[in-house]
Amino acid sequence: MNRGTIASEITWGMAAGLMGTVVMDLVIVGFFAATGMPPGLIYSFIGGVAQQGLLRIGVAVPGGVPLGALVHFLLGVVLGAVFGLAVSRIPRLRLGSVTKGALLGVLYIEVVSQPILAMAPLMMTMSTSDVLRWYVLSTSMHVIYGIVLGVVMALRQRWKPPSLRVRQRQTGMNTEQRSDNI
Repeated sequence: MNRGTIASEITWGMAAGLMGTVVMDLVIVGFFAATGMPPGLIYSFIGGVAQQGLLRIGVAVPGGVPLGALVHFLLGVVLGAVFGLAVSRIPRLRLGSVTKGALLGVLYIEVVSQPILAMAPLMMTMSTSDVLRWYVLSTSMHVIYGIVLGVVMALRQRWKPPSLRVRQRQTGMNTEQRSDNI
């Protein structure tokens, strides 16, 4: 059932992606702080990878934490928007439960992030153990992102706006009886 406009679902996906990125980053920063590593290390690394990629196409930008944070958050928001649109517009992907949302969110991010994660060992000089650590950390953190993304979008699809609740009381119809244009 359609709950809103395309713009609305993209916006909800962006918000869910931002929430997922923030929660994931809080866990990463906490993990790094607990293990004695610099909390900004993940952003510095992502910034270095982005810088190398941009240099290969002739664009010189400073890398480091600012570029890494920008790329990381932009990816989180954009991938969230795509997920939000997909689960609201493709009937088989509709999130009938929070569990389905969490599982679909994890599956989605683990699949779509693979080409992005593969850029690190291609752009940077990394030992085999560094590549393994990169994939284990990234995959683990993306599980957190996917759960938050999927749960937020599942709750969005289950939420009934106050105007709909009033109309349902007035007409005696439930959501399933209404058209897909609600």
